[in-house]
Amino acid sequence: MAILMGILQVLGIIVGLFVLYLLIVALVPGLSVPAQPLEKTKPTSEPDAQRCLSRRDVTFEVEGTSVSAWLFLPEDLSAPVPCIIMGNGFGGTKDMGLESYAVRFQEAGFAVLVFDYRHFGDSDGEPRQLAWIPYQLQDYSAAIEYARGLEEIDPARIALWGTSFSGGHVVVIAARDENIACVVAQCPGLDGRASVIMGRKMVGIGHGLRLIMHGQRDLVRSWFGLSPDKVPIVGKPGSMACMTAPDVYEAYARLAPAGFVNEVCARIVIRGDKYRPVTKARNVRCPVLIQICEHDNLTPISAAEETARRLGDLAEVKRYPIGHFDIYVGDDFERSVSDQLEFLRKHL
Repeated sequence: MAILMGILQVLGIIVGLFVLYLLIVALVPGLSVPAQPLEKTKPTSEPDAQRCLSRRDVTFEVEGTSVSAWLFLPEDLSAPVPCIIMGNGFGGTKDMGLESYAVRFQEAGFAVLVFDYRHFGDSDGEPRQLAWIPYQLQDYSAAIEYARGLEEIDPARIALWGTSFSGGHVVVIAARDENIACVVAQCPGLDGRASVIMGRKMVGIGHGLRLIMHGQRDLVRSWFGLSPDKVPIVGKPGSMACMTAPDVYEAYARLAPAGFVNEVCARIVIRGDKYRPVTKARNVRCPVLIQICEHDNLTPISAAEETARRLGDLAEVKRYPIGHFDIYVGDDFERSVSDQLEFLRKHL
């Protein structure tokens, strides 16, 4: 009994010290990370404005919060058409490169619904810049429900499109919704644990521990109703940000619109490694196009390959000898979107 009491006392001391640490981290001023506004560069390519005239601004609600979206409809609406639901990657907004894809899909005869997650872009939601995975999955599901309710859209022919972080979201949603017709997952983030391990190898454990501390600070501050602790989404190598791999900062600067907010509530740092869409792949019942960038330094290609293995005959894999962000622009964009259109025409 004495030994048990001693063990309980030690555990009590450890728990007490950890609670004290969390309170100090949450409440001590002066721990904020300096902002890193993007030094905007001109995009490599922009959609022709004339080609986007049929885009509609629409909204739908998720738990009482308004979500902003663009609806692209093709010219021929003599019968309900298939629809592709699109959400951007980590910290991204609908005006961050997605319109180029949407225009191509629209021209091919598909409807497209491109949305901003709650807390980002033109959508409502407080605190701003909150990237919380369960919320973003809810947003995808709400977008699907909204699209299925439109008279122009065939509710039986809904496809999901995701890239990077949202490339994992679309796999999870397809595993939950057996009525999804097909999925496009471009350079997808399918295993948060593997991504964290890859990141630590590049930036070191010290950087990772500092990010975790900011994640803890932000989460505990949210419990007390205090202002969030935010960190840059991307930063230059050596700086404090969620992503600091070579070329990441420049890639975001190239793709992001003017006024892009380069920050996110830090609590995602202590949730991201637990997000593993690869584990849901066996529950998917529709075809999935997985596009792998072979020189990807953000999303481990091993996770994409494992997801394809678990999907079996449902997986169609395309590989490109490029980096993570190359696929969004230039000739690499042309190759990837052509493969996507071929896949979508086949399954929609």
